[in-house]
Amino acid sequence: MTELAIFEVLRGALWAAAMMALPILAVTLVLGFVIGLLQALTSIQEMTLTFVPKILAVVVVFFLTLGYMTRICLDFFNNTVLPMISR
Repeated sequence: MTELAIFEVLRGALWAAAMMALPILAVTLVLGFVIGLLQALTSIQEMTLTFVPKILAVVVVFFLTLGYMTRICLDFFNNTVLPMISR
């Protein structure tokens, strides 16, 4: 196994991890912006107001996109890892 092959596998793994995290991060970013804007407009500075909705949103989005994340992980394994093993 050459260095180039190792870097290709690592690049693919990082890309797969980024694609799996994208839905959760996007929802958390948008929700954080909306809650921050709401807090700035109403002058409410309660810490649980930002924490609880974000955690609930992360859990909901995680379960809604679990199939998508599984498909990305399996595609990476089947198209990258298994061919490397079979050589």
